[in-house]
Amino acid sequence: MGKTILIVEDEPKLAALLVDYLAHDGFDSHCLADGLGVVDWVKKHAPDLILMDVMLPGRDGLALCREIREFSAVPLFLITARIAESDRLHGLEIGADDYICKPYSPKEVVARIKALFRRVNGFSAQLPSIAGFSLNKERLEAHYENHLLELTPKEFRVLAVLLDKPGKVYSRAALMDCLYEDDHDVLDRAIDTHIKNLRRKIQDASGKKEVITSVYGMGYKIEIC
Repeated sequence: MGKTILIVEDEPKLAALLVDYLAHDGFDSHCLADGLGVVDWVKKHAPDLILMDVMLPGRDGLALCREIREFSAVPLFLITARIAESDRLHGLEIGADDYICKPYSPKEVVARIKALFRRVNGFSAQLPSIAGFSLNKERLEAHYENHLLELTPKEFRVLAVLLDKPGKVYSRAALMDCLYEDDHDVLDRAIDTHIKNLRRKIQDASGKKEVITSVYGMGYKIEIC
């Protein structure tokens, strides 16, 4: 059985087009046309990825993203006609893994989905257990000092990269290369947002000070004591 993609889109023609393109690459899809039943559907069916428009009848996509992140780390792409940098960064801050700006190419959407799953499946079999962290590739779970961190797939990937060589400074460009294998328009500040979310989740779970540190003008590293 293929992976299941939940499409939340109130424009029937766009939703149908995405279904067709996803089916061509072996994905199963389910469509919802408003935001009212999304949370219950996600809890009941546990999709492998969500494509969700921001502007929806009933409930908007940003509010839904926040609520879904309270109980699930399912990959979630926001679809938006808002192209301002602040709007796109806000989506990442509340837990979206990526954003797709309208108008878009359905082929590009499918390519991004496939790229995300390749990244997840491409993690080394032996993920690091170091500096109080332990990572489980199969479940995409991360623990810090026995505290579960509720990470999105891209946050998980950033943490895995930083832990691969503790103490090494990774530039934004290097981290971008690890997260995005295609050349679609990604803001440099997206990495800052993922790091900000990681720091917050580590501190919320453990009460410890930041273990991911900034190196001025260079990038980020994991500090080990």
